[in-house]
Amino acid sequence: MDKQALYTYLKEKGIPFEAVEHAPVYTVEEALALNLPRPEAGAKNLFLTDKKKRNYCLLTARDHIPVKLKDFQKAIGLSGLKFASEEDLMAILGLIRGAVTPFGALNDTDHRVTVYLDDYFRDHEISVHPNHNTATVYLQGSDLAALLREHGSRVKFMDLEHLGEEET
Repeated sequence: MDKQALYTYLKEKGIPFEAVEHAPVYTVEEALALNLPRPEAGAKNLFLTDKKKRNYCLLTARDHIPVKLKDFQKAIGLSGLKFASEEDLMAILGLIRGAVTPFGALNDTDHRVTVYLDDYFRDHEISVHPNHNTATVYLQGSDLAALLREHGSRVKFMDLEHLGEEET
């Protein structure tokens, strides 16, 4: 699904969103340099797999929170997580490097990917690419999760900021 098809899909589903077109960006740093509105909604996305390529995860965290992969994989019960290949990214999510987004799960017709969203986005706005890195879409995280679940994707919210911290 390209970005225009995604915009149409969001409208058909009645999901309020705002899209901001911009030059292509490939990193969080490049996106931040654009000075887009509402920086608190910023997200970064990691497409991960285990060594045997049996489990795929799309991890969406707030862009300023360090991702603790060892703690993440322990929390979800997997080991040996690594970045998935660009070939798998295209074959499964229909995305290129630099355009990773939870919306890619809409291209995952076999529902191989579990999407993990930072718990912060459950009650806040999120900004992500619309399957292309030349725009940013703002919408409520709960709407994004509902849309992906309706599609058949597994979506889980996790407190990524506090992963691995001991409870006191």
